[in-house]
Amino acid sequence: MYYVYVLQSEKNFKKYVGYTQKLPEVRLIEHNSGSNQWTRQNGPFVLLYSESFSSRRVAIQQEKYFKSAAGRIALKKILENERS
Repeated sequence: MYYVYVLQSEKNFKKYVGYTQKLPEVRLIEHNSGSNQWTRQNGPFVLLYSESFSSRRVAIQQEKYFKSAAGRIALKKILENERS
């Protein structure tokens, strides 16, 4: 399985979108432990959203979409619906 996940910084509320083969909860722990420079500088994070895919190619496409202007708008709607 492949996952697309969205994290939000508790420090400055910036969002981070990524994909992984690991469970998103495991990836969250890695990000919070400073696995790369951007997350080290902007953490700690909370997991806002994740979805699973059987195809790596489709997961990467979804990650790229969420990083696009149209995808950011769609993601905002998804997150608003989840809070309701």
